[in-house]
Amino acid sequence: MKRSKLDQPWHEQIVLDDGRVLHVRPIHPRDAEPLRAGFNLLSPEEVRQRFLHTVKELTAASAHRLTHIDPRREFAIVAAEPLPPGEAVVGAVARAAIDADGRHADFGIVVSRPLAGQGLGTLLLKRVIQWCRLKRLDSIYGDVFEDNLNMLGVARRLGFVREPHPDGYGITRIRLPLKPVAVRQPAATGRTA
Repeated sequence: MKRSKLDQPWHEQIVLDDGRVLHVRPIHPRDAEPLRAGFNLLSPEEVRQRFLHTVKELTAASAHRLTHIDPRREFAIVAAEPLPPGEAVVGAVARAAIDADGRHADFGIVVSRPLAGQGLGTLLLKRVIQWCRLKRLDSIYGDVFEDNLNMLGVARRLGFVREPHPDGYGITRIRLPLKPVAVRQPAATGRTA
């Protein structure tokens, strides 16, 4: 994959190994209909892996909510055709939402099957992590099925640790601490030699 920054924040062009060109950019309200169309191309397993349960369709109301974010508390980027929002097919989405405590963010990623296995999920997750660091959050976390080995591998390579999920049921929580851990210094004894 080749990447080149574009002149707007959070925008970059990528060229996949097979020659396809994608534009990574913030989600836009006009992406609602392309998101709905793209959802219909996902396999039931891809939907289950992202939403952690079966979802039959992405309703217009849900698509509206996903594309109209609060930039103070949410971040969402897409990998799409290099066309204007609303015209471009969206092939991948990554998002994060800051918890009510203002210290942690929950993230989610979906990469459509035709784009899978080319490093796109890793790239998008790195952008989400970057945004969370800019927000000075303590950590970012996500819930993943224990059989989603691809996502667990990406998370491990980026430094995430696995935690038990509060609900269990074959789901694990992955978390990346974002603040450096303070190293305790030995206490001074006050004696001199």
